[in-house]
Amino acid sequence: MIIELTKDNISEIANSFLNVSEILNEFENNPFAKILIYKENDIVIGYLYYSDIYDRAEINQFEVEISHRNCGKGKKLLNKMLEVVDKSITLEVRKDNIPAIHLYKSVGFVEKAIRKGYYQGTDGILMEKQK
Repeated sequence: MIIELTKDNISEIANSFLNVSEILNEFENNPFAKILIYKENDIVIGYLYYSDIYDRAEINQFEVEISHRNCGKGKKLLNKMLEVVDKSITLEVRKDNIPAIHLYKSVGFVEKAIRKGYYQGTDGILMEKQK
């Protein structure tokens, strides 16, 4: 089940790998913050945090627990975001994160630029999906 996390339903992530205080801080300091969580058997196994900014959206963080990777759950989360966001979406990904790059390309993201040393010395790739 994929749901949008809000201040009102923050209890949905209790006892998960997510940090409640960090997420509350994001909601307080980022008026554009949106978070989708993927729950299975009442356990959070993944989340996608993005900013829905006026004319575009930007993926800030996207994580699926290691034991649930490479079985389509991350793609389901990403597709849910694509259903609810009707504008261009950008993200940065580590150049060496091949599985993530393949996932993003599989749903229509394209590489736009290289950001030299963006991740503590490792290059980042700016990707975009146009709507």
